[in-house]
Amino acid sequence: MNYPPKHHQEKQYENALELVKMYPLATVITASNNSVLSTHIPLVYTPKGTLGTLVGHLDKFNPQISHFEDKDHDLELIFHGPEVYISPSKYSTTQLPTWNYFKVHLRGKIKIKRAAQEVKESLIAMTAFLEGANPSYVLEENNPRMQAALDYIVGFHIEITSWEGKYKISQDKNKEDRSRAKQALIDGQSQVIEHIERLYANHQTKG
Repeated sequence: MNYPPKHHQEKQYENALELVKMYPLATVITASNNSVLSTHIPLVYTPKGTLGTLVGHLDKFNPQISHFEDKDHDLELIFHGPEVYISPSKYSTTQLPTWNYFKVHLRGKIKIKRAAQEVKESLIAMTAFLEGANPSYVLEENNPRMQAALDYIVGFHIEITSWEGKYKISQDKNKEDRSRAKQALIDGQSQVIEHIERLYANHQTKG
């Protein structure tokens, strides 16, 4: 494969999975009946299968479910890691402006899970995963809000069939410039925090 360049291709599946687990909010892309749809949803990785399985759920009114029912097409998943604009001023050598990023693309086959018990188990498992090693909240099986929501949720499993890691982090630059690009990515996270403050300030709908 000539694109992306070989130095931007992640070779270790374990590294790709680390990003999938750290940044579980995926862009799910499907194409069916001359239409393309996408949804942003968290997915939980489990080691079931050759490359593993992703577990998730959707609102039953999401139109993408009709695509999920089309067995003839795989779906595309994109997991987004850290990213940042790199100004040429950051480098010690003459360069052009660029954008550095970590992305993982997965493809897979989906199986819909409509049984209430299966959906409930996936919700509990996802909550446990997202809460992490020191959970501050446990979703109990008899939670009344979850029970009420089950009629409006469709669960699914995605068997991963292929993967591609796209890590563009100035690998083709010299040691000094690679270090500067890394620092630019770290510094960029403080700008993200400031942007979050502005986003919340502009999107408050309740007093």
